Amino acid sequence: MRTLVYRAFGFNMASEIPLPEVLLISHEHVQPDVRIMLGDLQDIWNEYGKQGEYYAYLDEQFLLYVPEIAIFSVRGGEEITVSPLNGAKEHQIRLYLLGTCMGAILMQKRILPLHGSAVVIDGKGYAFIGESGAGKSTLACGLIQRGYSLLSDDVIAISWGGPDRQIPIVIPSYPQQKLWQESFDYLGMSPADCENLYETKYALPVPQVFQSDRIPLGGIFELNKSDQSGIQIKACSGLQCLPILHMHTYRNFLLPLLAKNNGTSRKYPS
Repeated sequence: MRTLVYRAFGFNMASEIPLPEVLLISHEHVQPDVRIMLGDLQDIWNEYGKQGEYYAYLDEQFLLYVPEIAIFSVRGGEEITVSPLNGAKEHQIRLYLLGTCMGAILMQKRILPLHGSAVVIDGKGYAFIGESGAGKSTLACGLIQRGYSLLSDDVIAISWGGPDRQIPIVIPSYPQQKLWQESFDYLGMSPADCENLYETKYALPVPQVFQSDRIPLGGIFELNKSDQSGIQIKACSGLQCLPILHMHTYRNFLLPLLAKNNGTSRKYPS
């Protein structure tokens, strides 16, 4: 089976599954940081998964079961195995592969994944985090329309850099945004040429305005819905930031599983 090498989240990823959203870097043999493979995970899920539950964790291996799409295995921060289910569409598989599975890979590599969007402003990366529907991707897209560059959408990888590894940095993901129909309407755009991911959410490619280099983190903004008119900005510092970062860590339900490594299973949130 042909394997191609892609670049995303700071990793060289050798994948047996085509990833058209991600930057293709080579058709040749390149030492990968992450391997994405096809395999049969039905037996291991039957053994460790439970009826009505959607994920399990054992021996540094995270298992994810998505009905009618695929079973996924993420192991040791280095391997993702995908077992497609009958009738699954490729873009549905990639949605979880580049979302939940990459979030697990980042955690296993001790890289913080935040749920939000990040853009480049004056040479620094600014992240917008918040609950679903808060306007993270819409705000980022609006800034892109004004000439700024995209670093990441949906999963923001935050690591440390500099001589003493004391500088927080943003690691670029891949050149695509995910927007609801109402965001297209609000921004005066059309999803006509975009791939429909599910319901009225679409994948918007943005290769021309994608920042592919790591850059220092300039700041993080939490977006909150409000019935009040106008915009209010409230500064947050010190220990106040910790619960906010935990709340908006991408798939934060994985954190206790990674810490305990006790082979337990939980219900997967929608």
